[in-house]
Formats: sequence, structure tokens, C-alpha cells
Amino acid sequence: MDREAIIDLLQDYNWMIHEIARQRTLIRGGGNNLTAQYGIEATMPKPEGQNSDPVYKEVERREKKSKYVQKLERKVSFVQERAVIISDEREVAVLECLMDGMSMSAVSRHMGLSRSNIYKIRDSIVDKIYYAEHFGHFGQFKQKKQKMTC
Repeated sequence: MDREAIIDLLQDYNWMIHEIARQRTLIRGGGNNLTAQYGIEATMPKPEGQNSDPVYKEVERREKKSKYVQKLERKVSFVQERAVIISDEREVAVLECLMDGMSMSAVSRHMGLSRSNIYKIRDSIVDKIYYAEHFGHFGQFKQKKQKMTC
């Protein structure tokens, strides 16, 4: 994953969390509008190669949603698992603000720092995640964090 992708993940983290929760609720919900066709629609020819069974279509739709949720969960987990890498207090505060969905301007106002300073801190966070991911230091950070919590 490159730096831009990590920046995008940090910016999108909050809405992805909300979307995962929303999609899970919809997936667990009952199937609606699964009534069979009546009257003239029932006798009309169906398009070739398509299944017109509403239950089958609902299963397909839910399967797509499930794969979409899994994709979002992988992205969210990537950020969550690597948050342990960040140890500087300012960086932790900026990371938490970004994960809470705050804009860079809002983080700047919240912390009383200039936007350019917030961008530098964010870039430092991204660099740490990037280097840990690409140069094999991520496992060391996970082990240290586990030892600290035991």
C-alpha cells in the first residue's frame, strides 16, 4: 500500500466504520419485497440467462453486500492494527481525530496548531505506517504492544 492509499484510508476511516455498521444491519434484516409475480407478468417470457426468482436475486444482492463489507473491514483493520505504531502524543491525538472523522481544519482548530503543522504530523503518521508495512517492522510493534498490555 502506498502513502496516498494510507492517507485515503485515514480520511475514509470514519465513514467506513459507519457504513460497515449500516450494511451489517441491512444484511441481518429480513427479505422484503420478495413476492412472486402475478397476472400477465407471470406469463411473460423471461430474459435468457437471467434468474427471475426474487429470492435468488436477494441472495445474490446480499452476497455482494457481504463482500463489500469484508473489503471495508480489511481496510479498517489495516488502520486499527497499525495504530499501535504511533507513540508520539501529538501524532496519537491527530490520528484519533482523523479516525473520528474530523477534517484537517477541524483538527488544526482543536489542537491549536496550524494546518501545515497538522499536515506534517499526518505525513509523519503515514510514513511510520508505510515504513512499518514495507520494511518489516510492523511485527515488532505488535509484539511490544502485546507485552505492554500483559
